[in-house]
Amino acid sequence: MRNSKFTYRLIIFIVIFIFGIFFSLPSFLQSEKGAKINLGLDLQGGLYMLLGVDNQEALKSKIKSIASSLSYSIDKENILIDQLITHNDNIEFTLLDSADISKMDALLKEIKGLNIKVENLHYTISFSDEEIKAIENYALLQAVETIRNRLDQFGLAEPTVAKQGEDKILVELAGIKTKEDELRAKERITKAAHLQLMEVDESKIKDAAFMSEDEAASYGLVILPDAKNEKIKYPLKSIPILDGSMLSDARVGFSDKSNYPVINFTLNSEGAKKFADYTGVNVGKRLAIVLDNQVYSAPSINERIGGGSGQISGSFTQEEARDIAVALRSGALLAPVKLLEQRSIGPSLGADSIKMSMMALAGASIFIVIFMILYYGVAGIFANIALFVNVLVVVAVMAMFGATLTLPGMAGLVLTVGMAVDANVIINERIRELLREGKNIKTSIENGYKNAMSAIIDSNITSLITSIALYAYGTGAVKGFAVTLGIGILISMITAIWGTHGMFDFFMSKIEKSNNTNFWLGYRRK
Repeated sequence: MRNSKFTYRLIIFIVIFIFGIFFSLPSFLQSEKGAKINLGLDLQGGLYMLLGVDNQEALKSKIKSIASSLSYSIDKENILIDQLITHNDNIEFTLLDSADISKMDALLKEIKGLNIKVENLHYTISFSDEEIKAIENYALLQAVETIRNRLDQFGLAEPTVAKQGEDKILVELAGIKTKEDELRAKERITKAAHLQLMEVDESKIKDAAFMSEDEAASYGLVILPDAKNEKIKYPLKSIPILDGSMLSDARVGFSDKSNYPVINFTLNSEGAKKFADYTGVNVGKRLAIVLDNQVYSAPSINERIGGGSGQISGSFTQEEARDIAVALRSGALLAPVKLLEQRSIGPSLGADSIKMSMMALAGASIFIVIFMILYYGVAGIFANIALFVNVLVVVAVMAMFGATLTLPGMAGLVLTVGMAVDANVIINERIRELLREGKNIKTSIENGYKNAMSAIIDSNITSLITSIALYAYGTGAVKGFAVTLGIGILISMITAIWGTHGMFDFFMSKIEKSNNTNFWLGYRRK
C-alpha cells in the first residue's frame, strides 16, 4: 500500500461513509437512542381521517368577531346607536345621531371586505363575495395549521395534516392502535376550543330556561348551558366582549381552594386593554367564561381587572385540562370540522409491506451487485461500494431530519439503488471507449470521468427537478416517494462520482503496473 494515494475525493467519501454508518444505525437497529426514521401510516399502521370544514360557522364566527370589535370602537368613540344585532351573515344597528355619520363611516372604512347598506341611518353590514371566499379559504388553511400544531404539541411523531382538494383536510396518525387512542386523537383534532368572554343579562336570568332561540335573538341574546349541569341556562349578550383570537397563552394550574386542575389563560395586549376597560365600567355585573358554547363559570366583577389574565375552572381531570390548554394555546378552530371518512390500518399490513419492500430492495441490490462485478470487474466492486454507502447516507439524512418513511418512499429507495450505479455505468463505458482508442489506462480513467460528467449531471438534474415538482405539488404518499428519490440523487452525485474516482486514484499505481484491464475494468478489446 506504499504507493497508494489518498486524494481529497477518497477522504470526502470516507467521511460520508462514517456519517452514514453513525446516523443510520439507530434506524436499522430500531434503537431508542439517536435519531431514526419514523415509519409512515402504511408501514406502521394507524388512523386515517378525512375531515370537512363547516364554512357557514366560519362566516358566523367572523361576523361575531367584527361585531365585538365594532361594539368596542363605538363605545370608545361615544357614538350613539340602538342595539347592535348580529345574524348569521350580517350585522344591523341604527345610528341615533346623524352627527355621528362621519365617525361611523371612518370606523367601517378600517374593516376590509364589507358591503355596507344604509337607509335612514339604519346600517346593514355583510361580507362581499370576495371576502366570503377569502374567509372560507382561510378557515381551511387555519384548520390545517391548528390541527398540526395541536398534534405536534401532543407529541405524536410526524403526523400528516394536509389540505385535500378545495374544502377537505387529510389527517394520518401513525402508531394509533387502540380504540382509546383513536377517541382521544379525534377529540384533540375536532375540538373547536373557542373561548369567549360574554356578558350575562341579569334581567333575563329567570326566563332563560324557557326562552326559545328566536325569542332570545330578538333581545340580542344567546342561551347557553352550564358545563357541569345542562339544566342551568345562562342568557348571554350575543356579541362577546373578547374571544380566543386575543389569547396569548394557556397553562394548567391548580385551584387554591380545592386543588383541582384549572386552566389559567393570558390575553395579548389588545385583549388585556379591552378586558380592563370593560371590567372597569361594569363592576357588579357577571361575566361568563364560555368554552365551545358551554359556560364554565360566571363570576361577578368586583373591580377593574388589569394584567389580562383569567381562569377556567370545571370538573377537569388533569389530562382533560392539559388537552384543553394545548387546544387553546395552539389556536381555536375558526370553523368546526366534521369527520367525513375514517379508516384504521392495522400494523400487520405495515409489517407485510416492510417485508415485501425489503425483499425488493435486497433482490434489486443483489442482482445489481452481481451484474456490476461480472461486467465491470473491480470497477464494478467500486460502484457497489458507492451504492452501499449511498443507501446508508439516504437513511442517515432522513433520520437526521426525522423524516417519515412511507411505502412509496421505500419504492423511491429501491429506484435509487438502480440510479446510484447508473453514473458508474456511463463512466465505465467512457473509459472503455478511450481504451479501445489506444489511450493508456490512467488517461482513460481521468478522461472517462470528465467525458461522462455532462451526461451524468444532465440526467441527475432532470430527475432532481422531477422529484422537487412531485414534492411541491404532491401530497402524502407522493411526497414520501419524492423525498427518498431526491435525497438519493443528490447523494449519488458524491458517492458514485467522487467516491469511485477516489478509489481509482488510491489503486492507480497498481492499475498502471497491471496489464490485466479485464480484471480492473472488465475491458474486452474488440
